[in-house]
Amino acid sequence: MSKYAVELIGTFFLVLTIGLVVIEPGAGAFAPVAIGSILMVMIYAGGHISGAHYNPAVTLAVWMRGRCSGSDVPGYMISQFAGGIIAAFAVFLIKGDVPVEVGTISPIPSLLAEFLFTFALCYVVLNVATSKNTAGNSYFGFAIGFTVLVGAYAVGSVSGGAFNPAVAVGIIIMGLIDISSIWVFLVANFLGGIAAAVAFNALNPDDK
Repeated sequence: MSKYAVELIGTFFLVLTIGLVVIEPGAGAFAPVAIGSILMVMIYAGGHISGAHYNPAVTLAVWMRGRCSGSDVPGYMISQFAGGIIAAFAVFLIKGDVPVEVGTISPIPSLLAEFLFTFALCYVVLNVATSKNTAGNSYFGFAIGFTVLVGAYAVGSVSGGAFNPAVAVGIIIMGLIDISSIWVFLVANFLGGIAAAVAFNALNPDDK
């Protein structure tokens, strides 16, 4: 149960930070820095307990890579989605009744953007946090957090920059993205995780 609690806590603070720095008055151009930073520190905080996925797409990729038990996958994903949902309501309590403009995204560019940067995120996670060749490194949290930071700057204006189904649910509850776009995130994020696992396994056949 401690693993699931860690996944809920880490995802909660990731989505909470996103809401607080994006919804006005927010952090403006520095929002991606805060988002990448909270992910980084939460990874360092919980990595030794749960692996610090905080993302259903990452959990899927780590499972396909063989570093997550199939019996843990449902618990991880439920905890992650629960953390994102609870965080969304916490943002309402903290921010109060602040008008939020619902964003609309274009499906094809958003699908591609979310797929590519979810792939990048999961690929980095698999290489820095699960590979025997990088075992014991001290930079895994920094590398993962910076991947999200870069993705947010690169395509945040295109897709919203979720790269994470639990984040997508959170920002939809907060009203930042219209609910009709949920399929874009679910399809692109999970496919990105699958593709990253396939690529890692193909490039590292001896890393079992």
